[in-house]
Amino acid sequence: MKKLFVLAGVLLLLAPSAWPQQERNRPRPPAITVTGEALISAEPDQAQLDIGVVTQARTAPEASKANAERVTRVLSEVKKLLGRTDEVKTSGYSLTPAYRYPQGGKPEIVGYNASNTLRIKTMSLDLVGRLIDTAMQAGANNVNRLVFTLKDEQAAQLEALRVASLKAKSKAEAIATALGLKVVKITAVTEGERMIQPIVRQVTAMRAEAAPAETPVEPGTVDVRSTVSMSVEVAQQ
Repeated sequence: MKKLFVLAGVLLLLAPSAWPQQERNRPRPPAITVTGEALISAEPDQAQLDIGVVTQARTAPEASKANAERVTRVLSEVKKLLGRTDEVKTSGYSLTPAYRYPQGGKPEIVGYNASNTLRIKTMSLDLVGRLIDTAMQAGANNVNRLVFTLKDEQAAQLEALRVASLKAKSKAEAIATALGLKVVKITAVTEGERMIQPIVRQVTAMRAEAAPAETPVEPGTVDVRSTVSMSVEVAQQ
């Protein structure tokens, strides 16, 4: 009786280790792996621009005061154009000395530069040109950045992902058909690279008492890219 118990115990110990071996020896079904890529163009519905005000003066307080006065005027005029969903805020401020470098001598402070950057975000794209001109006429003297983007980037990404998935599926079916096979089922899907390329525009604007014409600004379209890797099991037709 003891021999029977010992034999049963040995079989129980050996049986589980044999199962993974059987799974490894089982032939895998044939499969096809493909990649689908989608690039869609979306119309931007949001603009973001950085307007700079730079002033120079002999002393730091004078430069700071002159800058504050200009920025106040710019803010006052810009806010008249913005809607309820638009916004404006300070994105950067600096007050730095300006140096003169005499030949053979030590650098000397000859004044101070004050710089204040306002970041404006608007949903009215046709307002961008007027905002630039209005800010310049009110005292701004630099446009640091102009970008057109999407308010809802996720919706655009999901659409690109959907198109990429359909392309990957079509690729797998086309390859299977060409080889005399058929797709049995999708076994794996992996999201790959995704990218949203906002539109960056270079704008050259000059301060003027009265601009002869509104600064022209063309937004263009936002590129949204997505890739999907897909594996499918195939069989003979």
